[in-house]
Amino acid sequence: MRTTFIALIALLGLCSAAVLQHQLIYRESQKIQMMRRGEWGAYVQHKAALRDADPAVYANVPQNVNDFGDFEYLGNITIGTPSQPFLVVLDTGSANLWVPGPTCDGSCSGKRVFDSSKSTTFQANGKPWTIQYGSGNAKGFLGEDTVAFGAATEKQLPVPSTTFGIATHISSDFKNDAAEGILGLAFTSLAVDHVVPPLINAINQGLLDQPIFTVWLEHKGAANNVGGGVFTYGALDTTNCGPVIAYQPLSSATYYQFVASKFTLGTYTIAKNYQVISDTGTSFLGGPKAVIANLAQTLGATYHSDDDSYYLPCSTNIGSLDILIGSNTYSIQPINYIIDVGMGDGTCVFAAFAFNNFGFGPAWILGDPFIRQYCNVHDLGQQRMGFAPSLQAK
Repeated sequence: MRTTFIALIALLGLCSAAVLQHQLIYRESQKIQMMRRGEWGAYVQHKAALRDADPAVYANVPQNVNDFGDFEYLGNITIGTPSQPFLVVLDTGSANLWVPGPTCDGSCSGKRVFDSSKSTTFQANGKPWTIQYGSGNAKGFLGEDTVAFGAATEKQLPVPSTTFGIATHISSDFKNDAAEGILGLAFTSLAVDHVVPPLINAINQGLLDQPIFTVWLEHKGAANNVGGGVFTYGALDTTNCGPVIAYQPLSSATYYQFVASKFTLGTYTIAKNYQVISDTGTSFLGGPKAVIANLAQTLGATYHSDDDSYYLPCSTNIGSLDILIGSNTYSIQPINYIIDVGMGDGTCVFAAFAFNNFGFGPAWILGDPFIRQYCNVHDLGQQRMGFAPSLQAK
């Protein structure tokens, strides 16, 4: 994995700051793999059975987090001195970093683990933590060490004195995933136990040139474990992204949450102020059930209740899915909202799903179809989101 590090000298030479370009590795989400194998329906029913059996699984959660089936974009980090490498999900929809530890149960089998006894910079904490997921949980204890963005073989952005989770158990549906942990990039207010996330810690220590990061995601491809995009910490990405079209103030500095006021596809339009979030950890667009159903109907997509998905011919093209944010319309092209999951018969999936927020939190999740179309600039300092056109070939 190629990581580029550019050292910048701060004003008056009093301190140094940096810009880090963190190249991603693309891997198909579990959802897409299971759809192609015909297993997604059984998994959806399994989750529904868990919910029906124990509503508390969903009713009492310390943090709303993504289902592991949604994760697609991975990046390399290291922890400790000397460094220990991990491949983690870079997730703007959560705010905690955790990796497996040596006392993790069988759920961590086959994954690399962080061994604190081999790091000279490790500081014990010991406080327990738990994050509840729809079909399981991750739990363990906290520690403190140097966390570095990027692979050890390339230039890195080291962040000393970073608190992170050392897992003793992880969700069963994450067990077979390529990732070995999650690095949350959202705000401290969203973090379980209010642990300061690594990127926020880097900003607090003055390690970045600017308190921003830009996300550029490549259009979905068929190959796994190849380049999938770039996270640029501390600067705008002017290589892969055009000029920023506009900034939108955050309505909540927990997730990267803001307001969108209209969704249009073909002849269908819904005009209403919705709370939405930008989330790299969600492979589809999530929205209110009635709206998603109307969008799907407009596309001529057929709903399959067994796997809670909308199917349609891959050749479908009735134009862009338009989202009004502030005074600007952002258009998602069919290449990004109609996904070929490899069924081999010309059938594709409408990259959207319905979810119910029960009146709390965001009503929409603008996941990877939106972010692949528009680079997302996360301005933590001014608590706003910027959107810039992706420069990749359409």
